[in-house]
Amino acid sequence: MTNRTRILILCTANSARSQMAEGFLKHLDPALEVYSAGTNPAACVNPHAIQAMKEAGIDIATGRPKAVEQFLERTFDFVITVCADADHSCPRFTGEVKRRLHIGFPDPALAAGSEPEILEAFRRVRDDIRVRFLEFYKSEVRPGS
Repeated sequence: MTNRTRILILCTANSARSQMAEGFLKHLDPALEVYSAGTNPAACVNPHAIQAMKEAGIDIATGRPKAVEQFLERTFDFVITVCADADHSCPRFTGEVKRRLHIGFPDPALAAGSEPEILEAFRRVRDDIRVRFLEFYKSEVRPGS
């Protein structure tokens, strides 16, 4: 058994919000064991999410959407949903989950408009994820840091 803090970030498609949150937490603290998954995973990570994170200095291009079912028997310190659909349809874990949290964000993949307008929607969500997951990290994972 590992003493590392284990975190699963759950979304519907696992193509944008959960991938960005995973990237930020891994970048913030490489000692964390962070995973992301989806209740209905997409075929690939959204290219706008990859671009927005690259602009923030974090590479998530090698990420791939994964099904939550592959994690159900594992133990996690935190399971965090980042979208309302995943929060409502979060499956039952047979492995121990010490804390389940919801930190929701709007889906930037629903943004419409020109390419710059769509990318701006991803940047707004990226920046919100960075702020809220830093707060989570400071208050829940490493209090006092």
